[in-house]
Amino acid sequence: MSLSALRRLALKGALACALAASLSFTAHAQENVLRVSAIPDEAPTELQRKFAPLGKYLEAQTGMKVVFVPVTDYAAVVEALATKKIDLAWLGGFTFVQAKIRTNGTAIPIVQREEDAKFTSKFITADPAIKSLNDLKGKTFAFGAPSSTSGSLMPRYFLLQAGINPEKDFKNVAFSGAHDATVAFVAAGKADAGVLNASVWEKLVEAKKVDTDKVRVFATTPPYFDYNWTVRGDLDPALVKKLTDAFLKLDPKNPEQAEIMQLQRASKFIPTKKENYESIEKAAQAAGLLK
Repeated sequence: MSLSALRRLALKGALACALAASLSFTAHAQENVLRVSAIPDEAPTELQRKFAPLGKYLEAQTGMKVVFVPVTDYAAVVEALATKKIDLAWLGGFTFVQAKIRTNGTAIPIVQREEDAKFTSKFITADPAIKSLNDLKGKTFAFGAPSSTSGSLMPRYFLLQAGINPEKDFKNVAFSGAHDATVAFVAAGKADAGVLNASVWEKLVEAKKVDTDKVRVFATTPPYFDYNWTVRGDLDPALVKKLTDAFLKLDPKNPEQAEIMQLQRASKFIPTKKENYESIEKAAQAAGLLK
């Protein structure tokens, strides 16, 4: 073999080694990064603020770099989980059902807040004439996002059970896109009434971001299962256990963890399972929201 041929062979070998090393480094880097996202049920800045201390805590518990991946809408979280662009996601009950279907049943809900086992939605209005659900007939109404469990699916389900069909009985139906936006819609008179999840309502009231002399709650839904933290099904089981244990040992009485729990509006996290969301799946099928 000529000297030039040997040089070409040596160069090819060096390039192959460099590429292999690069791919190995990239794979290792990706393995050591936990990509987390959440349904955008509040303003993006609020989601980032809520997640920041939790992200630092998960870094300490897993030894991984934790990156928050913002998304534009609910469907994007489901798709990102299914296409392995994120590893862990904060989902609503209905979004979890969608993720379960989209991932062929592989998505795994690991924990929920204790409050999520008995979650409710609040119907709100600034109209003195609205005192009950029946008073909504002929009025304009705002849901949250179309895929929101607490801002759309379950309130709609309970309205139908009460004999009220939003599309037929309301003058107009709007989708605000997020719970805090629904409050803004009602406060500004863009809708006569609306519905949002109890947790966001309570947070806005505590922060004095809503004038309760003007906007008030006039009805509350029966309780249902809602939010959870879900992992993609092919995540390393050892990592899934680390994440599960990390959430379960969060304690609001621990000064270092109190801020996390306050921002997550959780008294504690408890284990959850797919079966908890079967009633939400049935409600979605009844509403024609699942194919």
